[in-house]
Amino acid sequence: MPNAPTLEALGDSAVLLRFGAGLDAHINAQVHRAAAQLHAAQLPGVREIVPAYASLAVHYDPAAFLHCDFARNGATPFSVIGARLLALLHDARDTASQIARVIEIPVCYGGEFGPDLAAVATHAGRPESDVVAQHSAGTYRVAMLGFAPGFPYLFGLPETLHMPRRANPRTRVPAGSVAIGGKQTGIYPGELPGGWHLIGRTPLRLFDADRIPPALLAPADEVRFVAINADEFKRLQAGDA
Repeated sequence: MPNAPTLEALGDSAVLLRFGAGLDAHINAQVHRAAAQLHAAQLPGVREIVPAYASLAVHYDPAAFLHCDFARNGATPFSVIGARLLALLHDARDTASQIARVIEIPVCYGGEFGPDLAAVATHAGRPESDVVAQHSAGTYRVAMLGFAPGFPYLFGLPETLHMPRRANPRTRVPAGSVAIGGKQTGIYPGELPGGWHLIGRTPLRLFDADRIPPALLAPADEVRFVAINADEFKRLQAGDA
């Protein structure tokens, strides 16, 4: 059975529940189970729940915990909500995990869309076609969103495609670029600087401030990449995918 998380204060209105450290898919899955359990509990006073690789930030309204019995006995809002969070997770940790959404992402690999595909293939010791086949064959999980609004860090990259980040990051990476960095793959939601290896590009808009919700992907979603050609890319792009 997983260990209970440790608690840390983030200022005076947030709690960090730490489940472990590093890029570990099992720990990350525990984070997302806890996030689903806390969302379902709808604890009064909780404003936002933000999962990361190995931790979960819970933002709360301190005033909501100032008038309870514990607070009157000298406890702080942090200690009150911390105790409640641990109790909720303890009571619910054997429940079934949330069913993940599965999102298909069309990707045009190589060429102008993926200028680093050849370098990744050389590093892996495989033809470019094998890299494309491997990258698009698996199912990935959104470990967290970060770096920029809507940027998904994805677990599930085959070990043969792991590759250190570029020695010299680019100052401009096109929006929609699908890339490899270390043990992960990700998608740039806008034109940004970046040091990951670009292997393809999607016509989908990963982030749109006028859309509800703005981000196409959410933590714990499952992602499958679907290889498309340049003509299909242009058709989907023209349709404002």
